[in-house]
Amino acid sequence: MEHFPIFLAMEGRRVVLSGGGEAALAKLRLLLKTRARITVHAPRPAPEIADWAAAGRLTLHRRALAPGDTLCAALFYAADEDAQEDARTAAIARADGALVNIVDNLGDSQFITPAIVDRDPVTVAIGTEGAAPVLARAIKADLEARLPATLGTLARIGKAFRKAAEVLPFGRRRRDFWADYYFAAGPRAMDSGGEDAVQATLEDLLARHRHAPDGAGHVAFVGAGPGDPELLTLKARKALDTADVVIFDRLVTPEILELARREAVMIEAGKQGYGPAMSQDAINDLLVRHARDGAQVVRLKGGDPTVFGRLDDEIAAVAAAGLGWHVVPGITAASASVAAIGQSLTKRARNSSVRLLTGHDMQGFADHDWRALARPGEVAAIYMGKKSARFIQGRLIMHGADRATPVTVVENAARPDQRVLATTLEQMPADLDRAEMTGPALTFYGLAPRAAQTAPAHITAQERA
Repeated sequence: MEHFPIFLAMEGRRVVLSGGGEAALAKLRLLLKTRARITVHAPRPAPEIADWAAAGRLTLHRRALAPGDTLCAALFYAADEDAQEDARTAAIARADGALVNIVDNLGDSQFITPAIVDRDPVTVAIGTEGAAPVLARAIKADLEARLPATLGTLARIGKAFRKAAEVLPFGRRRRDFWADYYFAAGPRAMDSGGEDAVQATLEDLLARHRHAPDGAGHVAFVGAGPGDPELLTLKARKALDTADVVIFDRLVTPEILELARREAVMIEAGKQGYGPAMSQDAINDLLVRHARDGAQVVRLKGGDPTVFGRLDDEIAAVAAAGLGWHVVPGITAASASVAAIGQSLTKRARNSSVRLLTGHDMQGFADHDWRALARPGEVAAIYMGKKSARFIQGRLIMHGADRATPVTVVENAARPDQRVLATTLEQMPADLDRAEMTGPALTFYGLAPRAAQTAPAHITAQERA
């Protein structure tokens, strides 16, 4: 992030602009929405600028900017539409201590003005670091279509009511009140009776929330998917938006954790094979303790919580404590990985079933029906299979599996650093050693990447759309 987004308090502060043409008009239309004291220097100002000056909305000097003209200014805009004059006026403003923006000159500007969606007092600022103004305008148009024109009125009325709402305890009770107002009761009142109806609704709503019993704690077991935030389900997003506490495992990416509420308590409860790990009992205790305190808890698990995620243990602990819970499934690692290699988990005339296996469990390497898996045409998705590769290879070959059976390992499926290793059962352990895969990986036995050679083994960085 090269530019840090902030909202400046502008009431009574001085803003100076040099220029009188189209570039100046564009900036002034935005600045006039603020409560700043605006001064314009332009030898030949556009008629609109002269009209604004006549109406007392800004101060106009019909001359070029001179040293001292920007003293005590918070912001300065060089909108002269002439590179030499812009450089001259910007130098004056910098010497006077103002922050400088040169229109259409990102490199020499100290700040930039974003695209703005205005639902005063609700303001959405959109910036692209100057890389794609067209994209910023498209996002602005999309948001303007989504946000109702009455949103600003609701926010203005709500802002005036904030002091009264402080009778509610800080935290969930107060958040629930405002959520009810902005997303349900407020819009209904506005549609039915306008501003007067909204004010009356706020008072009734406050009385109802003030005397409502404290909400019970709840645990949502949420699948975070393979790591790409765009593959997170809408229900998962909603759960993160309302969570008081998020207990997450090591497979959840930082990009997904960023989607949680800023105020949420974030607790890492990672487990790593043969490495540091929080015990299952400790995780269960965390879930129960926070939910008993009335928190909305999200237990965030990589992939889908129903697949090798100790979900039953955690549900049992929460249910035994008499607490509410629900499960939000996620896209499985198997689904994301098989999509990465352009294959399907089942195929007519190849395999009518697929096994989801784990490479190791709490007792060590996990045993399975190797004889059935060794039959031609069988397909298995093996979780936690990197460190158990030699054990899996040995068991399958011992039970008659063809050494040339294709094996594909997908590391960091659906993420920018995704890698695919295409190999064979015979070469799998050696190729994994050479590949030095350190990220989460899923092994497919019986599947090769579409249109890829299975021998000799190789690694390819898959291109993603």
